[in-house]
Amino acid sequence: MPPWLQWSLIIAGTIAIIALLVFIRRQAVLLAEGRRRQQKAEAFQAKRRQDMIESIRVIAMAIEEDQVEYSEGCLRIKGLLDHVAPELMEKPPFEVFMVVYEQIRHMPTHQARQDTETRFVEKMDKERFEVERRYADEIRRAATAIRHHVF
Repeated sequence: MPPWLQWSLIIAGTIAIIALLVFIRRQAVLLAEGRRRQQKAEAFQAKRRQDMIESIRVIAMAIEEDQVEYSEGCLRIKGLLDHVAPELMEKPPFEVFMVVYEQIRHMPTHQARQDTETRFVEKMDKERFEVERRYADEIRRAATAIRHHVF
């Protein structure tokens, strides 16, 4: 084999090795960056979940201390449980949150409530207060239980 061919093959091999090293380095950087992003996203989700659990406990405490209407507390806890632990709404004593939600979810809230005729709002309030009265004991028990529940 002539020397010029040997040197050509050595140079080609060296170029291939350098190209592969650059490719491997780039892939390693991308992989590390992906792991960092994944860890950051997982940390964000864990923080978000903890914040939701804390909100559930605060709302439950507000229910226990009669600082919030039971229907509003049930709606808020149900909404948070949908994201944190939806399976809890099928188990006693927590199922009352779903029961109350199902009975009052048709009622308008926020701006829709303000835009609704006053007589209709009064009728809905009467219905809502009846639901609250009917389930008051169960709601208080469920609020106490959810406040002490380990998520």
